[in-house]
Amino acid sequence: MQDERYLRLLSEQFPNAQAVIKELINLQAILSLPKGTEHFVSDLHGASSAFIHMIKNASGVVRKKVDEVYGTGITEEEKRALCALIYYPDERLELIKRFYAGEEVDGLIAMNSQLSNLHTLEEWYRRRLHQVVEVARAVTIKYSRSKVHKLLPPEYAYIIGELLHESNLEQHDRQTYYNAIIDAIIKIGCADQLIIAISYLIHSLTIDTLHIVGDIFDRGSGAAKILDVLSTVRDYDIQWGNHDIEWMGAMNGNMALLATVLRVSIRYANIETLEEGYGINLLPLANFAMTIYGDDPCTLWQTRDFDNNPRLTRSAQLMAKMHKAISIIQFKLEGQTVLRHPEWHMDDRALLHKIDYSKGTVTIDGKTYELTDTNLPTIDPKDPYRLNQYEQDLMDQLWRSFRKSEKMQRHLRMLYEHGSLYLVRNGFLLYHAAIPLNADGSFTEAEVCGKRVSGKALMDRTDAIIRQAYYGKGKAQRDALDYMLYLWEGAYSPLYNKDKMTTFERYFIASTDPHKEQKGAYFTLADREEICEQILKEFGLDPATGRIINGHVPVRTIKGETPIRANGKRFVIDGGFSKPYQEKTGIAGYTLIYNSHGIQLVEHESFESREQAVLSGSDIHNRMLLQDFSGQRIRIKDTDKGKELLEQIHSLEQLLACYQNGSLRER
Repeated sequence: MQDERYLRLLSEQFPNAQAVIKELINLQAILSLPKGTEHFVSDLHGASSAFIHMIKNASGVVRKKVDEVYGTGITEEEKRALCALIYYPDERLELIKRFYAGEEVDGLIAMNSQLSNLHTLEEWYRRRLHQVVEVARAVTIKYSRSKVHKLLPPEYAYIIGELLHESNLEQHDRQTYYNAIIDAIIKIGCADQLIIAISYLIHSLTIDTLHIVGDIFDRGSGAAKILDVLSTVRDYDIQWGNHDIEWMGAMNGNMALLATVLRVSIRYANIETLEEGYGINLLPLANFAMTIYGDDPCTLWQTRDFDNNPRLTRSAQLMAKMHKAISIIQFKLEGQTVLRHPEWHMDDRALLHKIDYSKGTVTIDGKTYELTDTNLPTIDPKDPYRLNQYEQDLMDQLWRSFRKSEKMQRHLRMLYEHGSLYLVRNGFLLYHAAIPLNADGSFTEAEVCGKRVSGKALMDRTDAIIRQAYYGKGKAQRDALDYMLYLWEGAYSPLYNKDKMTTFERYFIASTDPHKEQKGAYFTLADREEICEQILKEFGLDPATGRIINGHVPVRTIKGETPIRANGKRFVIDGGFSKPYQEKTGIAGYTLIYNSHGIQLVEHESFESREQAVLSGSDIHNRMLLQDFSGQRIRIKDTDKGKELLEQIHSLEQLLACYQNGSLRER
């Protein structure tokens, strides 16, 4: 009966045998096409400029297509100019039009050589339209016409379709027809729109699916820009990282994490994400900090400005006071939360009641240390975790600002709708940080909101709790929201997996001994092939062919580390997209590319700037670390999407049989 109801519903979409046959032919044809190209990146940490350029150049794939199409037929200079046009068509077209209008455009490449042969803007349009169309043909060749057509703006879909697919005329007639279309485009003044539309088509199809394996947020100032760009990407998914959970908790209303987000943002001079990205008003915090710490030099609370932002340099003293003010509030709220949940076994993270305020010392694990800063006027030694009225009013104001930010709430929905703790896709297991393991390699059993679970069950339970913090109600929702703090810093959190987070110790104790954080067993054991095979099997993947992709721990290539682990069973693709991490890694990120030929692992050099990419054609230089090609091209029928299509084909075949035997009436 269930199958019959399903087929009746399906018949509403395909009302007769002819419609079913048409769709069956379409799906069978799609199965035979080469699989689309998947790109995997991780640990963007707010590095929006590098990320956006990576999207536009498809981690070097676009330049590779230009090389394939033209070989030595055009100069290196012209290839760079063509790529710059495809990457940034709007900005590049503006520069070109200024040049042909007689303006001086300093730094624009190929002015004296390549452009000197193109005497008018019309000649330039003609040459570039031919070139972007040829590159688009090379990109679209493995996709169905219907898929390509859906990605085109309706007003230009027919024209671009003709340019891409005209092939049923004799060679001479075809060229004449093709040139006539180009000339007409230029004559009626829509060359800019066509170049832009075709360039965006190239962007869309060189990355068929984008996987972000955690940490969109952190020290860089462009997390909001990254999410804005993602909203325009056709097919993407996110595996939440620890910094994503930190921000998601804050956006949901976990006040300890809200204070943490503010502290980290100020510490690393990243207030642009809050103020400009999301419109958060930090003036109440600034006023509070000046009132409480106006005479305090806050020497130990100076921000770390990696980009030498002059605006922040001028306000360094204010930033330091804000940094101290929100840090003390964080330690109070964090203490309240962990003391509210003794089942977390995190009492050692509530340290304010272990301070001797008269002596200026703190006792941790039986040892007493002098505090580096003893000016703590907002802490009541008798009730150290209570916010005073001014602190409570401040946090209420800040939370209202978070809640009223339309963009922040829209991005939070994106993180939930496109996000998950892990993903199984086409033989890959994706997660950001760790699967908690015991020292003997067995899966750690941990309590997650009242249930003891391990391995895949732990990941599934944790994913459900994260969603409950957003979608749930009542006490269950409040407990889930609290648990997001545990996920940020808990020992058995799959997003952290260290024994403790020593934030307080690093601020208040000069000795480095209490600063140490012990990583979980996973981070050592997961470099062993048999452990990776055990994890893959736990998640239903073939341990012989499956692979793990994760990030979280920067790969220090300058110390000889490699992203390829466990005899190729695991790829760690945190290579330092964000500048603060590049001193550790020696590079500027990785992209793992999985196309119809196999796997490629690409290592990136640092990105100069969007302005230089537009002006001079500068690009991210990439180095191929791995090419694992099978020899036999991978088709859609070999992918998870292919399995879904085969199920659809089976249902349609049943529907066709019902039409043919008369058990369902055609319409």
